[in-house]
Amino acid sequence: MIELVLTAAGAQRVRFAISPLEEVLGAIQTLLGVRAHPAHLPWLSGVPDVPELAAVLSARHYITEFLSPPPDGPETTAEAQLEVVRATPPSQVALELGMVDADLSRLPADPAAARDLLAGQLETVWHALLAPEWPRLRELLAADIAFRTRQLGSGGLAAMLAELHPRVRLSGTSVLVDVRARERLSIDSRGLLLIPAVFAWPNVGVVTVPPWQVSLLYPARGVASLWASSTTPPEPLAEILGRTRALLLTTLDRPAATTELARRHALAPATVSAHLTALRGAGLLASERRGHRVLYRRTELGDALLTGKL
Repeated sequence: MIELVLTAAGAQRVRFAISPLEEVLGAIQTLLGVRAHPAHLPWLSGVPDVPELAAVLSARHYITEFLSPPPDGPETTAEAQLEVVRATPPSQVALELGMVDADLSRLPADPAAARDLLAGQLETVWHALLAPEWPRLRELLAADIAFRTRQLGSGGLAAMLAELHPRVRLSGTSVLVDVRARERLSIDSRGLLLIPAVFAWPNVGVVTVPPWQVSLLYPARGVASLWASSTTPPEPLAEILGRTRALLLTTLDRPAATTELARRHALAPATVSAHLTALRGAGLLASERRGHRVLYRRTELGDALLTGKL
């Protein structure tokens, strides 16, 4: 059990962020069989030739923090994180690689050389596997953050954590994470960073190694439908709304942006935007701005129409 004590300085700072490099690490682990979820089967393909990085990620208990440094916020890019990786002090690299429970004999003995080699391999995997899919993944992660933020605002930290993951809960002034490690530490003035991840399921993880910010990694909502290419709307609904509007309403079981919906259904963004505006005007959808994107989601009225419970 890891106990994260919410001190007076850190209790009021709970924020969310998106980590592109965490998705890179999780994707490789999925392809290596270290992590696996049936939802990712349509996506699975070969891992690029990155033997040293694969060796690090074959570990069962610890795979370093410096390879996926805690992101600044929801708009953090892979390029920005890679800069942080390459700037990690060699002493920190040596400390963390020394904790990895895997055979790292292929890595250079010099920590700086090992760091640069692993950073280069991270970048290779990012461009080969994740960058083409990143808009879809980013929208899912942004939708999760929007949902958790609403929970936090309406029910407080305890209610939000209660639905975050079965192994996470608030007890008094501490966040308890039920994992194999045993540790108790205080959350400093930087606060607690919550990072949703596509490839995390079914696990939850905690970043506790200094000097990184204390972070909680958890599975994002909606992963099961991530790689689904389309959804067939009920025929009666299509007859009432038209097939495209019925398709969009059916698809929005989780929030999504216009560009994601356009890619998913091979439609022009302008066409999707017009239909979303009409559905929102009818009260079937609601919208919320998250950074530079507008996410659409079904309202209770939309749910009732879709399920025939009007």
